[in-house]
Amino acid sequence: MPAFTLAGLYSHTRATTAALAAPLSDADATAQSMTEASPAKWHLAHTSWFFETMVLKAGLPSYQEFHPQFDYLFNSYYESIGERHARPQRGLLTRPSLDEVRAYRTHVDDAMTRMLAQLASHDQSEFAKLIELGCHHEQQHQELLLTDILHLFAQNPLRPAYHELEPPLAQPSSTPTPLNYTAYEGGLVTMGHDGSGFAFDCETPAHPVYVQPWRLANRLITNAEWQEFMADGGYQNPLLWLSDGWAYAQQAQWQAPAYWQHDPQEGWCSMTLAGMQPLNPAAPVCHISLYEADAFARWAGARLPTEAEWETVARAAPLQGNFAGSGFLRPLPAPPLTQDHPAQLFGDVWEWTSSAFSPYPGFRPEPGAVGEYNGKFMSGQYVLRGGSCVTPDHHTRATYRNFFVPSARWQFTGVRLAMDAA
Repeated sequence: MPAFTLAGLYSHTRATTAALAAPLSDADATAQSMTEASPAKWHLAHTSWFFETMVLKAGLPSYQEFHPQFDYLFNSYYESIGERHARPQRGLLTRPSLDEVRAYRTHVDDAMTRMLAQLASHDQSEFAKLIELGCHHEQQHQELLLTDILHLFAQNPLRPAYHELEPPLAQPSSTPTPLNYTAYEGGLVTMGHDGSGFAFDCETPAHPVYVQPWRLANRLITNAEWQEFMADGGYQNPLLWLSDGWAYAQQAQWQAPAYWQHDPQEGWCSMTLAGMQPLNPAAPVCHISLYEADAFARWAGARLPTEAEWETVARAAPLQGNFAGSGFLRPLPAPPLTQDHPAQLFGDVWEWTSSAFSPYPGFRPEPGAVGEYNGKFMSGQYVLRGGSCVTPDHHTRATYRNFFVPSARWQFTGVRLAMDAA
């Protein structure tokens, strides 16, 4: 990768993260609302820790670390690097302050500028690859910063807004595009990244997969359709649920997607990054678990797609959609269907698949500490595809594999249905 392209990616990524954190106070950025979520201040520091630890300490001899204890405070899960602060206690780090964390970011950025200037335009070194990985890693944390802030603000009775409801919808829609299915022949398909351009290790290697003929829905499931599921007793019928899902739903007392609240005057509302807002019935349902998505699919007489089915369709579709750069930061109704391919394959909400997050044939973790990035999480998690309304622009692709435990609901997760061809 040319040095100026790499430097440009680094600069843009770091500036975007800073802009996302700009509306937050020190208190906003310090609090931790649950174990799975991290404070915004921690995201800001950890992404800097990645460049400091993985790149600067080994690749820039003149580098002086910012603080000797930050290596302990802001390591996430890299066992091979050393001990770290316990994840459930990240919200107790009232110090360093938000200003000091920003100074840490500036310190790292200054050193990275010096190092990037040393890389030749044709550099293909491990450091160049690590810097590129670090940028994509930080883009993942940009999304997490927003989803974690949404969860934090949802705990506040004031229901504060992270941003104003801008830009407004040009033509607010309450009538969804009719749901139908496109048939696909099946057969031997190629799955996984072919090695051209960046990809995370879990997307590789490319390999053949045989799929039976199937059908895929032309759009995501909407809030209105989810309300039909609720009204028909979807959360009360154990015959619709996986055993683990039913047990989890009963224990957690799920009766609706996360962040939904019924108001006597407004009807159903949902907590968003713009505060509590009335549900748009035509917008995609989001903040649902794999368990709920699977139960809904069974109720609808359908199923969740496999990741091979989803990827086969997505490879032929344009990589465009409602991502973070649109400024909406919320899922939008499906546009009028004018193409042969399904709508909303990219953006709006991450789409649960029925596929467990497991290694592809021939997968090998990267050598060194970065080998801990994805491979060691290939147990007990399910794959999601497509990206969401808070995914950075140009971050996702047809082969991208997101993954979460099946009970997770705080991400922008939704559902697209599939069926067997028969």
